[in-house]
Amino acid sequence: MFCNQCQETMKNTACNLARGVCGKPAETASLQDLLLHVCKGIGFWADRALPLGVYSEDDAIFVTKMLFATITNANFSVPDFERWIVEGLARREALRLTYVAAGGEIGFTPPDAATWNAADEGAIRAAAMSGKGALTEIADEDIRSLKALVLYGLKGMAAYVEHAYAIGLSSRPVFEFMFGALAKLADGIGKDALIQLVLDTGKVGVDAMALLDRANSGTYGSPRVTKVRTGVRHRPGILISGHDLRDLHDLLEQTRGTGVDVYTHGEMLPAHYYPFFEKYDNLYGNYGNAWWKQDTEIEKFHGPALFTSNCLVPPKESYKHRVFTTGIVGFEDCPHIPDRQPGKMKDFSAVIEMAKTCQPPEALEDGEIVGGFAHDQVFALADTVVGAVKSGAIKRFVVMAGCDGRQPKRSYYTDVAQKLPKDTVILTAGCAKYRYNKLNLGDIGGIPRVLDAGQCNDSYSLALVALKLKEIFGLDDVNKLPISFDIAWYEQKAVLVLLALLYLGFRNIRLGPTLPGFLSSRVASLLVENFGIKGIASAEEDVAAMVAGL
Repeated sequence: MFCNQCQETMKNTACNLARGVCGKPAETASLQDLLLHVCKGIGFWADRALPLGVYSEDDAIFVTKMLFATITNANFSVPDFERWIVEGLARREALRLTYVAAGGEIGFTPPDAATWNAADEGAIRAAAMSGKGALTEIADEDIRSLKALVLYGLKGMAAYVEHAYAIGLSSRPVFEFMFGALAKLADGIGKDALIQLVLDTGKVGVDAMALLDRANSGTYGSPRVTKVRTGVRHRPGILISGHDLRDLHDLLEQTRGTGVDVYTHGEMLPAHYYPFFEKYDNLYGNYGNAWWKQDTEIEKFHGPALFTSNCLVPPKESYKHRVFTTGIVGFEDCPHIPDRQPGKMKDFSAVIEMAKTCQPPEALEDGEIVGGFAHDQVFALADTVVGAVKSGAIKRFVVMAGCDGRQPKRSYYTDVAQKLPKDTVILTAGCAKYRYNKLNLGDIGGIPRVLDAGQCNDSYSLALVALKLKEIFGLDDVNKLPISFDIAWYEQKAVLVLLALLYLGFRNIRLGPTLPGFLSSRVASLLVENFGIKGIASAEEDVAAMVAGL
């Protein structure tokens, strides 16, 4: 295997042994590469068919789900990827035939789909496993690096678009962009065009995050300030992790009156901030911390754990039978909940019946987490916030959004939070907040010093808050605000968030705990020189620099 898409990639170069740091086997990695190659082919034909009036949202959502399925810690299942590759090949060929029937010119003779057989599949898989053959791109490191930025940005975009689609909101322009970007990745494209495609991915990334924001808030209400319990009560429970609010909605409806409680975990914590979910007294609280601690926390939870999106760590044999997957998530030998049928809920009865047979969760802590500071809520508090800035009570905002991870170096973010002056407010979103959201950092005139906007996609909210402050203070550049960015990244959604922030004009962003291993030295220099991207140093050095506006 050769996988370098996440922050934990081996030696910050690539995971290239029998198993990746995330636990993904080489066979799964190679099948993911094959699936991505097929998706590029679908994008190639779909993009060429668009000017002829040919468009299929069904193909668009298939590609979206497949990109999402290859994101870090989402799906480890060989049978899933084998099935999706076969389906993708059929879709690709159907698109080609539709394009030809609509009057399109091919310009070359593609292989006859009827000749596809097990021998061909075996040969291609062997080529992928060896890193040789038709699937190996021969290009210089800068082209590969720029293509990686686009592809990983598309994966992050796909995650947000898929969640919005599950709630019932989609965007044809976003889908068309994804087709076109995949087509460009499949076709020959030069450095200048690739650099533009990177910037365009950030632009459409903003649209994708805005789409999900509208879907979530339009369905479940605008997040508001909420206190979330971290303790337990003595009833059986179901732990739900991931990002998909529609899955949580279905689960809460089906557990009503059953004597089974539902606890959020990891990135599902911000679900508590949506007023819609307040009516469910069976949504008891948040259990545990960020995704990487799930192995010990699921052990102590005792009940079933449901994974609705990425952030699955290969489960231990001791609790593997209690791990349920749904959507694009998969792990062999873990029970999978099928997709919902049109107009219906997913059937979570198997999860609920197991929960009834389990002991109540073991308490990890007993306290509260305060969150819900998405853009609408902060806009409502704008007068208070602006007054605190004008009076000097708040001297600086530090955006510490993004992902958490296992590396010990990530204690840096806890250290930064503790060392920041008491006149500093931390704006956060994503699971990076677990490094400091339970610290007693106090408040500034009633404004908590940690303002949690929500999930990783809610970094969009933080950008809107900054842009609103720019407008209120009459500035011509958002970078003139007393605001610093100290972002933690782990996987591909964070790549999209970074590209979106750059498109919106934010500069001088610190990114850690390491810069992406998939960046060539020249592409990394391009980001540094043009956008001020920088790595992290020590907590002491970076706090001093941020306080000084550097």
